[in-house]
Amino acid sequence: MKVIIAKTEDQLQEVFNIRKTVFVEEQKVPLEEEIDEHENDSTHFVLYDQNDAVGAGRFRILDGAGKVERICVLKSIRGKGAGRELMLAIEEYAKQQPLSQLKLNAQTYAIPFYEGLGYEVTSDEFLDAGIPHKTMKKTI
Repeated sequence: MKVIIAKTEDQLQEVFNIRKTVFVEEQKVPLEEEIDEHENDSTHFVLYDQNDAVGAGRFRILDGAGKVERICVLKSIRGKGAGRELMLAIEEYAKQQPLSQLKLNAQTYAIPFYEGLGYEVTSDEFLDAGIPHKTMKKTI
């Protein structure tokens, strides 16, 4: 598996296709909430297994911290370390920025996954697109 920063229109389309599959089709998030006003000021990542795009995520700087968002992998590759590969690549990118902290809003079922990567819960539960989440942070 390898992770790249999406730089071409085709790579960005792969990012959006994966996000639509996972968030819009599987989790029933409205498309207008999934694709938002932050797309143009985010760095987008694509995870490949062989030549197939199987995961995506985005990163942006918000209030002096790195914000990891829209982390997803296709159902066919879940449980095989794909999400971890994606997160580690995004964290490596973040370490090259003038940042000391990363934050993300995790769907509550995914909290153990992020805890395994060193993130800690820092908020009460809240709803985002009708899905329970908690904010998590990690010092880098």
